[in-house]
Amino acid sequence: MKKLINSPESVVADALRGMAAAHPGLRVEAEKGIVTRAAGAAGAVVGNPAGKVAVLSGGGSGHEPLHAGFVGRGMLAAAVAGPVFTSPVPDNIASATCAVDAGAGVLHIVKNYTGDILNFTMAAEDCEDEGVKVEQVVVDDDVAVARTANGPGRRGTGATLFVEKIAGALAEEGAPLSEVAAVARKVNENSRSYGVALTSCTTPSKGSPNFTLGEDEIELGIGIHGEPGRERRGLMTAAETAGAMLDAILDDLPEAAGAPVILLVNGLGGTPPVELYIMRAEVQKVLDERGVTVARSLVGNYVTSLDMAGCTLTLCRADEELLRLWDAPVDTPSLRWGC
Repeated sequence: MKKLINSPESVVADALRGMAAAHPGLRVEAEKGIVTRAAGAAGAVVGNPAGKVAVLSGGGSGHEPLHAGFVGRGMLAAAVAGPVFTSPVPDNIASATCAVDAGAGVLHIVKNYTGDILNFTMAAEDCEDEGVKVEQVVVDDDVAVARTANGPGRRGTGATLFVEKIAGALAEEGAPLSEVAAVARKVNENSRSYGVALTSCTTPSKGSPNFTLGEDEIELGIGIHGEPGRERRGLMTAAETAGAMLDAILDDLPEAAGAPVILLVNGLGGTPPVELYIMRAEVQKVLDERGVTVARSLVGNYVTSLDMAGCTLTLCRADEELLRLWDAPVDTPSLRWGC
């Protein structure tokens, strides 16, 4: 394993100290994994304007810039980072939640993984005992996992970015907690994602790839922690890969045809921009053929899996409200426009 680290045990704290040095607009508690907006104007609570809903998210590290890279005006009030691919502990989530509450309550945006659900739920209960109102929205957009009556359900992946951006914009406008939670659920319900891997990732603690793919193999439907996909196939062209990914997404989102969508072509950490833009071109061809209109799009590394080569695609059906909130100003380390 060759990585620019000091030790596997200090990776997360060291990275957060670097984030603090690079972005003075953030307040970072590196050992607890807590990132909030720096203190702002009078009446603000750790930079969250008084009387406004605070939007908080988090989860295991290794998916950067998710979540800490999206802390700032128009998006998250706070993010809580756990160890690599491991949920943060309830105490740290609760500490961050209480710190950013500005009197209007806190929305927890949680990816659908068992540890995250359990720990965020316990933290919310602790905060509510202290008089802080908390609502939870679970993101479960990964169509590679079937919906079943039993079991953990679908994984939360790329749609997390859409939920955080749009809910954060509505919170910035001063909407009440119930409305911010409702728009977050609306985004999740209208979003679908699918991922492919060309290589495994290597976690610092393990020091070797999490799984093995042959030089001529691709994993379809991979999870962002390296969870198994739907199937393995021989290596395909970008056009063939885009077609297979969109078949899975659009089969689960049939109403997308004729409606505007927000598109994310997301790198998993080890794929260069040139390949992501090739995928963007091939995705456009398929969507044009299927009658799907791309109203907005992002291309880049936003929800990664350490050094995994591959990508995820996310589509969100978007009405005028969602597009307006998507276009609203945002100023974070990793997403910025309109400022």
